[in-house]
Amino acid sequence: MRPTDYKTRQKEIILNLFLQNQDKHLTAAEIVNHINSSDENIGTATVYRYLDKLVSNGIIRKYFLDDKTSACYQYIDPQKKCSEHFHLKCIECGSLMHLDCSYMQSLSGHILSEHGFKIDNSRTVLYGRCKNCEK
Repeated sequence: MRPTDYKTRQKEIILNLFLQNQDKHLTAAEIVNHINSSDENIGTATVYRYLDKLVSNGIIRKYFLDDKTSACYQYIDPQKKCSEHFHLKCIECGSLMHLDCSYMQSLSGHILSEHGFKIDNSRTVLYGRCKNCEK
């Protein structure tokens, strides 16, 4: 096997991990742990380099969800058009939901027209508990 094949396989594993976890934010540490727990091996610096490339190519989005965690990343599903809706994050299970709601769109319009502030919906995350965790 050539060295470039190994790097390509690592990149494919990282991208597949995002595709399999589209409703979650993943940290670099979680990605490294997942890959290293399998038969593969990858360094943290390699993960960060590839994450930066995926961010710059618009494939994933980088978030800072709160002051207690490091950066996390989420796959951008082109079908869900993340720039057009808000996100809901469960503080219990960590799931991330897309909130495509006309009320929230009208709220964004109100804030723009009345307060001169344009909300970046792709970066707007509302925190709470999902219906499964509230039970």
